[in-house]
Amino acid sequence: MIGIVDRYLLSEATKVFSAIVAILVLVVASMLFLRTLEEVNVGALSAHLVINFLAFQVLRDMPNLLPPAFFLALLVTLSRFSRDSELIAMSACGIGPRRVLRALLILAVPVAVVTAGISLFLQPWAAAGIHQIRMQQKEQAAQIAGLQPGRFYLEQGGELVLYIGDIDRRQSLGDVFILDRREDVARLVVSRGGQHRIEGETGDHIVTLSSGHRFDGDPGSAAFMIGEFEEYRVRIRSSDAAPGVISKRSTTPSRELLASPETADRAELEHRLAAPLAILVLTIVAIPLVALSPRQRSSGRLFLAFLAYFSFFNLQRLAENWLATGVTPVWLTSFWYQAVILGMVYLLLLPESLWLKRLIARLSGASNGRLGAQPG
Repeated sequence: MIGIVDRYLLSEATKVFSAIVAILVLVVASMLFLRTLEEVNVGALSAHLVINFLAFQVLRDMPNLLPPAFFLALLVTLSRFSRDSELIAMSACGIGPRRVLRALLILAVPVAVVTAGISLFLQPWAAAGIHQIRMQQKEQAAQIAGLQPGRFYLEQGGELVLYIGDIDRRQSLGDVFILDRREDVARLVVSRGGQHRIEGETGDHIVTLSSGHRFDGDPGSAAFMIGEFEEYRVRIRSSDAAPGVISKRSTTPSRELLASPETADRAELEHRLAAPLAILVLTIVAIPLVALSPRQRSSGRLFLAFLAYFSFFNLQRLAENWLATGVTPVWLTSFWYQAVILGMVYLLLLPESLWLKRLIARLSGASNGRLGAQPG
């Protein structure tokens, strides 16, 4: 059962956590909003999509905000208890670190479950929404700035010359002229109609012509091959990517990643599981990082807390990259860094541990007792 002290700990930690999350979301949303306005200013994003685009970005970044926010909330809450000597009072009443940890885990488990739901289901959905908006804007930009009617376009160093006489809102083309010199024999293609689209995975322009003529041969040479076609397709490589391009793997649903045998998909799935697991591990790490008494020096523990925080999330990126590139075996997973940080914190604080001092005192007392019992 949850006692009065447990409810008190949960209440204080929840208040601090809610305030920190609200502040972080506000700061991140403000930064993303400024970036979004810059994209609107340069014409990379329509003004009526700003709210949807911003909401997708905040939802995508939420799993990355919750673990550090929860860790900071626990440190702030426990430090306040230590400063007001409440931890000493709890210890005098028999409420030690294990009881405090149990109370904090009552809050950490639901937060981890919510984070897992956001990371496994809502995050890829938000990433897919961002990707869809990007591709829609890129397709519209192809008509406005990328492919305009009545102009010649030189692609790939002049090896590909494209002329489009007409283009409508549905990306239907009219009076198309293509001179392709990328192969050994020059190719001239003319057509009265066609269709234009942008490939979602690569961002390349795909021009599909219908009912036209094709002429293969070098200018000034009598060797020409003339033919007709029902459909002719030309790929124009994308020279640059839209800002904030999202990889296809980040938009893949978690159930598909779970069924995939590829190591990169396994790394992406473990990346989504890292956030909820981090909340539980950081809860265990936060307990020894707070001094029990205000008389104890807390500067060393505070430095260790910052070191543990930065090491934790930097090692996370390193472990996930090693797993995706095959540096570490699949059986090791990418969660080994959590055990490393947990072990390092408790190992560094082992000399100051209360139960270790009690154990040493008992061992020394038992040793003195055996020595005193020996006959003189």
